[in-house]
Amino acid sequence: MLITHDTECALSILVDLLNTAPEVCGTERLPDVAALNAFVVRQEISEIDSLTEEDLHQVQALRTRLREVFGTEATEDAAELVNAVVAAAGTTPRLVNHDHHGWHIHYFAPHAAIGDHLAAELGMALAFIFMAGERERLRRCEAPDCARVFVDLSRNRSRRYCDSRTCGNRLHVAAYRARQRSAEAVPSA
Repeated sequence: MLITHDTECALSILVDLLNTAPEVCGTERLPDVAALNAFVVRQEISEIDSLTEEDLHQVQALRTRLREVFGTEATEDAAELVNAVVAAAGTTPRLVNHDHHGWHIHYFAPHAAIGDHLAAELGMALAFIFMAGERERLRRCEAPDCARVFVDLSRNRSRRYCDSRTCGNRLHVAAYRARQRSAEAVPSA
């Protein structure tokens, strides 16, 4: 599967945004404008003016709508959600060349509100995944106590956990210890 650099960056922003939700972390990771600003800086999101409380509320609402895409069974339902997000953003595709990234497309108007900016950019990244027939790469972590989402960009689509060092290792260690306890419980002959 060929994913452009822009799409991969947008998918990274998408996953980071979705994993800030209180149902994932137990607490709201975007509780105020300062946290939203830190998110914008961390993700190197370009062409953003000063942020407001309204921007914060729009991004939180967008996050909820985009999380629904990961929870739908039918691709048609997921596509309908993506179409609604992109349409509401009023996309304005344009070619740009900035920050040594070479020519690429921005799907948002210059200095658009962060909610519209993210809706256009993240919605189009999801649209590209759907067009490539790769929707199954949009996953929820299989760890029973984890609500994080991720995009499986592995070659063979085998990734099961949001982070193999935490969720994956934790479950593998638990399974190993259960096997050890089970082996110890068997009486020796």
